[in-house]
Amino acid sequence: MIKVLFICHGNICRSTMAESLFTHMVKEAGREKEFLIASAGTSREEIGNPPHRGTVKKLKEMGVPVVPHRAVQMTAKDVEEYDYLIGMDRFNLRNMERIAGGKKEKLRTLLSFAGSEEDIADPWYTGDFDRTYEDIQKGLQAFLKTIEE
Repeated sequence: MIKVLFICHGNICRSTMAESLFTHMVKEAGREKEFLIASAGTSREEIGNPPHRGTVKKLKEMGVPVVPHRAVQMTAKDVEEYDYLIGMDRFNLRNMERIAGGKKEKLRTLLSFAGSEEDIADPWYTGDFDRTYEDIQKGLQAFLKTIEE
């Protein structure tokens, strides 16, 4: 089983969008039994909160079921439990490295799978859930291709 943890700052916008979209993608491909998919944040400020209404709206607009979720914080134990810990931006990655105690082997940004050094912009600040969805979809498609090789 391939264990994937998507990570952003608060775990209510980008990482939950990635978790729901990737869950949908692998289910559509008939591969849901091959994966354990979850998400977390690097901060504690949103712990217990549901996905952001903008994330929920965008996923529903795209016909993607929203995975039942309450925000949690990434822990050092996650580095041992998951095969891939995927951050949405370089700031997340630095915080992930700190939480992981410097263990970097399993940590990457999502768009790095698409050969990009770009960050996935946080719609909490930009308000642009459409762009966030497009970037996450691009990264997830590249990630899926990478693990199929």
